[in-house]
Amino acid sequence: MHLQSQVNPHFFFNMLNNLYGLVDKDSDKAKQLILKLSDMMRYSIYEGQKEYVTLQQEIDFVHNYIELHKMRYHKNISINLDVNVQDENLKIIPLLFIILVENAFKHGVEVLRNNAFVNIFITSDETQVSLKIENNFDVDEKKEKGIGLDNLTKRLALAYPNRHEFTNAIQEDIYTAKLTLNI
Repeated sequence: MHLQSQVNPHFFFNMLNNLYGLVDKDSDKAKQLILKLSDMMRYSIYEGQKEYVTLQQEIDFVHNYIELHKMRYHKNISINLDVNVQDENLKIIPLLFIILVENAFKHGVEVLRNNAFVNIFITSDETQVSLKIENNFDVDEKKEKGIGLDNLTKRLALAYPNRHEFTNAIQEDIYTAKLTLNI
């Protein structure tokens, strides 16, 4: 529960910082973003405290996060969410995917001026749920060590001991993270 509770402040701190800059530039857009953020906060507070949520609820949360970001940007970015799930009612722990999705935006889209992309693939069958994220990034950008991946690793060890695989890799300017849960 302690690890799970750390996800909420980390995510919302970043989002509120982003909204701050938009308030004076485009107040109508800022209002829309605040409403979408409110929906996401509702999910985090009520669903995020549950032991499990449905896969569809987690996918919807990721989709809302993506939509929130699309509304913010004034640059050309490519965001792809490809979902192929057999059973959207599979149960997983809440707020699991958002750490990796948020990192793709924070270290890729946020930093790159041109040609930024994020590709997200969520698949499942009766026994597994998989998330794969690819994003490009600026290889010259200094990266600060955050708590997100450490938190994710600890949550996975507690919730899915010996029933998960998490890998990440960098090839040139593309970061790839893969998470597989054995349900």
